[in-house]
Order: sequence, then structure tokens, then C-alpha cells
Amino acid sequence: MAKSKFLKRPTAPIEVADRSIAELTEAMASTGFQGRKLGESVETWAHMLKEDDLTIFMGLTGAMCPAGMRKIIAYFIQNRMIDCLVSTGANMFHDVHESLGGKHYVGSHAVDDETLFKEGVDRIYDVFAVEEQFRGTDRLIAGFSETLEQERPYSSREFMFLLGKWLHEKGADHDSIVVSAYVHNVPIFVPALCDSSIGIGLMVARRSGNVVNVDQMKDVDEITQIVENSKKTGVIYVGGGVPKNFIQQTEVIASILGLPIQGHSYAIQYTTDAPHWGGLSGCTFEEAVSWGKIAAVAPKVQVFVDATIALPIVSHALAQKAGPYLKKRKAPRYDWAGDRLKMKYALNSKR
Repeated sequence: MAKSKFLKRPTAPIEVADRSIAELTEAMASTGFQGRKLGESVETWAHMLKEDDLTIFMGLTGAMCPAGMRKIIAYFIQNRMIDCLVSTGANMFHDVHESLGGKHYVGSHAVDDETLFKEGVDRIYDVFAVEEQFRGTDRLIAGFSETLEQERPYSSREFMFLLGKWLHEKGADHDSIVVSAYVHNVPIFVPALCDSSIGIGLMVARRSGNVVNVDQMKDVDEITQIVENSKKTGVIYVGGGVPKNFIQQTEVIASILGLPIQGHSYAIQYTTDAPHWGGLSGCTFEEAVSWGKIAAVAPKVQVFVDATIALPIVSHALAQKAGPYLKKRKAPRYDWAGDRLKMKYALNSKR
């Protein structure tokens, strides 16, 4: 009987051996189920880092910073494993909180929440935090807003850049996501900034007469300019939600503007959502092809896994696998002049 075209390569059972995490994920790519998808995500991300003139976007959702993932995201920024971050405001608030000495605490999901409320303790699944300390960070954000021009519109990218600069000057942790993005000139967009404690801080400042306007349509324009200036783009999603579609829709907008856009050229997602409910915290990559958001020929890796499991493994594997050639990567360099972007690609060693 003729060999089926579907039988391309056999699986390779995992052997228990003394090996690096990069070697382990490479072996996992020849297994099955989500183990293989996790291995494939590392291989695909590493391939993205080898390609010149590619802009890599990351969408970040979920309580990743309270769950201990913020230094991994900062590492991705510092080493230009990502070139633009789109995040929830909550993750950026928690990063700011920790960067100035605030804490999250190991807790439990099996606890009486009414008692926690009486003691001023907030719960994020099995992580605890002190409400009064959070309010101190709210007030700090309100204080930062006093350094900004009143009434004029800021994009969230500009707001986060100035916040990173302010924190850096205050001696905040250099492994902060916000500070790392400022130091390495990596834009952070927060398209739903008001839906977070950063928004709370800005609202408190507004009540006292200190009005800072964050123009979310300016955000849409600015991130689309990054796509317009990019030769190719790749996307990595931790979760989904608003950051995911905010990045996805740039391809549609660019197409409407008359650019020859074919969709993002690479796509990776780490998610605990399930497609049989009608989406994947946004939509599946296959559905996104119909919109022109993802290229039909793009490698598409969807890993159904808790991101707090995936990110430590993937980051360590990439550090081992991609380290030798990261300095050779030509990554985008951004020069914002008013509302317009000038962008070029340059070696990491010249950042």
C-alpha cells in the first residue's frame, strides 16, 4: 500500500535525560497534544527572531504581573524578543506597584472573602494584596498626572512612555515592564486604560481639577503606523481580549487605507479559552484569516495552557535557543515626531 501523504514524520517519545529547557521543548515539538504545541510555539518564536525586518507584537491579558510573570515580560522587552506591547491597564498598574516596592502575597483561593474584605486584603485567585497599598499606587498615578500638560490629548503609548521615564528617574526597579519599555524605546499601548487602577488614579486626579486626556483613537492611529512602517509583522498573545483584537485590527485598517497588507505573518497564542464557545478570547487564527488579520500561509500556533505555566518554560527555552543570534537581529527603532512615526530597522547591538 502506498504511504499516505499524512504520514510525514513519526512522533518521538520523550526520554528522561539531563538536558536544557530549550532541548526539552525541541523534543516536545515531536510529541503530541499541547506538549507539542508548546514546543512548536518556541520553534516559531525563535524563527521570528531570526528573520530580519520583522516587527513582533505581544498582547498581554490576565493577571500576569500579580502571578509573578512581570520580569519575564521585561526580559522580552530588554532583549527585543518583542517590539511592541499591547496590555491591559491592570497588568501595567501591578507592574508599577511592584517596581516601587509594593508586594503581592502567596495566598489561597480557598478562603473566606468576607473576612479578607474586613481586613483590607484583596484576592486575585490565590494571590493576595493590601488594598491600602494599592490605593497608595492609585495616588501615585494621580501625582504623576500633575507632571503632564492639561487638556491636551495623549495616546496611551505616550502616556506609558512618560510614566516609564518618571519611574526611572524615581529609581524604580529596572526590571519593571514600564521602565524597561522606556529605557529600550519599546512602545506600550493600553487601549482600555480607563478599565484599570491607572484609570482610577486619573479619575481621582480629574476630580481635583487635574485633567489628563488619553485619546484612544490616537492609539489606533499610532499602532497602525507601526504596521504601515513594518515590512512584516508577527503576533504573540498571552490570553486574548482587547489587546488581541487591537493588534489584529491593524491589518484591516491598513488594508482600508490602501496598503498591500496580507495579514500578520506569524501568530502564537497561549490561552485557556476554548474555540467551541465561538471564539478564542477574540477569534481563532483560522477565523482571523477570513478578515485578513492573519496571513493564510502564516504559521499559526495556539497553545491551550495556563500562561503562568507556558511563560517560564518558553522564556527560558528562548533565552537558551535564541541567545546566540539575538544581537544579530534587526529590530524596529521608533522615532515619534509629534503624531507621526519614523521607523527603521537596526541591529540589537546598536540599540
